[in-house]
Amino acid sequence: MNKMITIKKVSLWAPLSWALATLLSGCAGMGAGTGTQVSLYGAQEVPPVSTSAYGSGTIMIGDDGSISGSITTTGVAPHAAHIHMGNAGKNGPVIVPLKKTSDNVWSVPPGAKLTTAQYERYKAYGLYVNVHSPAHKGGEIRGQLGPQ
Repeated sequence: MNKMITIKKVSLWAPLSWALATLLSGCAGMGAGTGTQVSLYGAQEVPPVSTSAYGSGTIMIGDDGSISGSITTTGVAPHAAHIHMGNAGKNGPVIVPLKKTSDNVWSVPPGAKLTTAQYERYKAYGLYVNVHSPAHKGGEIRGQLGPQ
């Protein structure tokens, strides 16, 4: 008895086209803002702080000044965290207070937005994230923000 075997031809073009379209649509949104990976260390403080504490996170800033994201700290018991306006080596005013959202995590509050001047400073690496502790009220760890 002969059995007939049917082999289906499978086109890879449809899945590949879908994958390419998905990739390109994700890239299309990239022009709407930038995500900045930020690393915070005591050596970046003004004046520098000798500490084993550190932090890291991602801050997203849209072309319209909308801002979101969070940082996670390690080795520090912070009582406050903020985004400040100031170039590397300089201290500056708080422009966005961060909210503690869980242990060691500080997040940008929903709806936060930079002014046009603040957004221009961001593009020139003139903003920074600062984490304050009882031991270092002016800031224990810091990281500059700018487009990457």
